[in-house]
Amino acid sequence: MRHKISGRKLGRPTAHRMAMLRGMVADLIRNESLRTTEAKAREVRRMAEKAITLGKGGTLHHRRRALALLTDEGVVRKLFDDVAPRFESRQGGYTRVIKLGPRAGDAAPMAIVEFVA
Repeated sequence: MRHKISGRKLGRPTAHRMAMLRGMVADLIRNESLRTTEAKAREVRRMAEKAITLGKGGTLHHRRRALALLTDEGVVRKLFDDVAPRFESRQGGYTRVIKLGPRAGDAAPMAIVEFVA
C-alpha cells in the first residue's frame, strides 16, 4: 500500500518531497519540536498526526506501517513507547503550528511545529 504523503508540491519532485517530509516527521518525533516554513509545517503536521494515530494502535501491523513511513527504528520505538501513550485519551489534534513571522534571508513565513501537552 502506498502512503499519500503530500497534498502540496512544495516546489520539489515527488521523491525529494516525500523523503524531505518523512525526515522532517522523524525529526519532529525525535526532538518534539521543529522550525520550518509554514507550508512545510502544515504538511509535516498532517503526516505526524497520522503517525501518532498509528502509534496509538500499538499492534505489530501499526508498527510495520509506521516503519514503512519513518524508516528509523529508534524513532518508531519512541513514537510507540513515549509519544503515542501521551495522547491515549485525545481524539486527534496532537500537534500545533505556531507562526513566527518572516525569515530574514528571503522573507519566507516561518513556523514551529510541536506536540500539544
